[in-house]
Formats: sequence, C-alpha cells, structure tokens
Amino acid sequence: MNARKKAITVFGIIALLVGLNFMVFQIPGLAQTISSSTETVTTPTAENGLSISVGIAKFFSYTGFRNATPGHLIMIAVGLFFIFLAIKYDYEPLLLIPIGTGIIIGNIPFFQDDGINLQLGIYQDGSVLNYLYFGVVKGIYPPLIFLGIGAMTDFSSLISNPRLMLLGAAAQIGIFLTLIGALYLGFNMPEAGAIGIIGGADGPTAIFLASKLANGGIINGLQTQNLIGPIAIAAYSYMALVPVIQPPVMRLLTSKKERVIRMKPPRSVSKLEKIIFPILGLILTTFISPGALPLLGMLFFGNILKESGVTKRLADTARNPLIDIVTILLGITVGASTQADVFLTSGSILIFVLGALSFIVATAGGVLFAKVMNLFLSEGNKINPLVGAAGVSAVPDSARVVQLEGLKYDPSNHLLMHAMAPNVAGVIGSAVAAGVLMSFLM
Repeated sequence: MNARKKAITVFGIIALLVGLNFMVFQIPGLAQTISSSTETVTTPTAENGLSISVGIAKFFSYTGFRNATPGHLIMIAVGLFFIFLAIKYDYEPLLLIPIGTGIIIGNIPFFQDDGINLQLGIYQDGSVLNYLYFGVVKGIYPPLIFLGIGAMTDFSSLISNPRLMLLGAAAQIGIFLTLIGALYLGFNMPEAGAIGIIGGADGPTAIFLASKLANGGIINGLQTQNLIGPIAIAAYSYMALVPVIQPPVMRLLTSKKERVIRMKPPRSVSKLEKIIFPILGLILTTFISPGALPLLGMLFFGNILKESGVTKRLADTARNPLIDIVTILLGITVGASTQADVFLTSGSILIFVLGALSFIVATAGGVLFAKVMNLFLSEGNKINPLVGAAGVSAVPDSARVVQLEGLKYDPSNHLLMHAMAPNVAGVIGSAVAAGVLMSFLM
C-alpha cells in the first residue's frame, strides 16, 4: 500500500469515528436515552438494539473525539509548535521536544467525572504522570538539574575576572521589576515572587520557586493559584528564544564602537583556585540566602566533583546520564501540566507577557551596567557592553549569543570566555534571588 492509499485509509477511519460520534451524541434525544439507560449489553438481538447503542455510546464517551474542546486543540498546536522550533531552528531541543511532547500528552482529551477516576491525567491521584509530577511539585528535579550544571560548569572565567560577577548581579533587576509588575496586575505577593523569577531566565529556579510560592496552597495566609505550569513554560520558552530576544536589545543599547571593544584575555587559573572557589561559594552564598541551599548546594557540590579530580565517575554521572534523565522527566511532566482547563487562563497570558518584558529588562540591565562600569575603567580595561547581556542565567546560550554578535562586528574578537563569567554568575544570582524571595514571602 503506497503512502497515498495509507493517508486515505487513515483519514477515512477518522471520518468514520467522527461520524459515529456525531450520530450517537448529537442526534436530539438519543444521547439522553443512552445516558439514562442502565441496561447491560448481552446479545445483539432486536430487543437489545438499544443496549448495543449504549455500548457504542459508552465507548465514544471515553474517546478524545467526544471530549475534545477548542482549548485542547490550541494546546496541542502549541506543543507541535515547540517541537517544530526545536527541530527546525535548533532552539533548545533538549528542553522544547520533551516539553512540547508533554503538552500534547497533557491535552489528549479523556472522560472526566467526579465519580470516575481513570488515573490518566497529571492531576489525577494515582496516575503515572501524577507520580512523576511529584518531583516538580516538591521541587526535587531542579536541584538535580543544578547538580548536573555544576558538574559541567567551568568557573575559570569568573575566577580570573571577578568584577564581571557584577554584570550577573545587574541582570537580576528583571526579577524585581517583574515582581512589581505582577503585583500591579493583581497577583498576590507569593504569586508575584514566583512570576518574578522568570526574569532570571533560569527554568529550574523558576520551577523550584513556583513549587514553593505558587502551588495552589496557602502561603503566609494567602491562597495561591497553581502557576507552576505557566511559569515553567514561560521560563523555558524564553530560554529557548534567547537568540531571538537578546540581539535587538543589545544592538539598541550599544554603539558600533562599543561592540568592537577588545577585552584582555582571561588569566590562567590554578587547580587550587578551582577547588577553593566552589567551597567558598557554597558557604558564602548559602549563609547569605539559606533558602537557596537546595539549588546552590547542589550546584557547587557538582562543581566540587568536577574540579577535585578524584571523583571523575561521579562527575560524569552528574553531567551526563543523571541530568539527561531528570531533563526528560522535568520536561515531559511540566509540559503535561498544561492541561487546557488549567493553563488557558487570563493569568497565564499575563505571565507570558511579564516574562517577555522581564527578559528584555534583564538583558538591558546587564548591558547598561557594563556601560556604567566603563565610566570608571581605564582604556585598556574596558568591558565590551555586549558581555553584559550574558548576565541572564540561560547557560550557555546567552554567552553564545554574545560571541556571535561580537563576531558580526569584528570577526577576530572572541567574547565567549568573557561572557561565560557573567553567565555563570547569573545562575548563582538568580538562585540567591530565589532564596531571598522565599525568606521574605514564606
């Protein structure tokens, strides 16, 4: 059977199912007769004709054709769009393909009734997806992601030029301005705090904070909405769209002369420095922000495994199979949590708008602060303002964008190593900000 015949066959089956669905549920009076009947299907006699209809009706009552709503179809289209972006344009495929597939899984329509629990959906007790989603709700997956990130990250560029850490801190302005904007739009304080962290462009941190501050429970006496899904999707969407969102902001805020500034090559960093840095970083950051301990503790622990030189197997496990497994589980469950009746709300739309604005503000904050720093630096020590855009913690995508933008104006000016410093500082900064928000709002 050729492809054309196969396609005709598939569409013919679908048309048949839709037609039967229409006959059973749309003909006036028949649906009511079927739903009220409690007869048991026995043999296909004339007397039991209605019973056969009841059986067919019951079958179709559980199909997606019967239970689909425009919202389901919209969300399935969104999932397909995510997969398209990942495959066609290579936008964060390791994130968008699991999330996009999860969105499709979470929006397959099925029969839902208060008295019947099919244990299928992510919000139904006892379902497999509900058990997997436990890692999101309880904030288990994000620290494991941070463990893998720590085992992959080289802090050498930050150690060699510590002043670039200020650019990572400056980019966190997006978090606090978004918090203010969320309050203005009517979200309560815990919800606004969870939404604000999108400005850090750090998906795991956003999920972690949302699971603590906007999980549908009562936080500090305030009833919160379950915003984990919208916040996670917004954070990861904008992480994937770094190559689209950041360059226009960078060009708008810098001159051609500034874009070709050459920075001194980073100095060589000793092994001792690489070992001491994560230990001191762990102690100092968690003393400042104990609420960030699950994230920063695992981040620096992963880096200690990498830099110690004696735990290569553990470091390899953390940065390869472990982070891959957790990424799959996190992506698929976060995507599946976007069921149409939960996700398609005015609040979700506002979160996406705020997320876009916060990402723009965070990028602008890093670039502008670099320009401010240049006012106090000598000619040979100036910072290329493009590097400031890497202050958002989308590692390593923001640093790559800086590299590509720099090469457009000077093909011999490589900014990647410089950009990695504020990039990893942004990861630390967003986690510290999350811990500070938790300590204030919980």
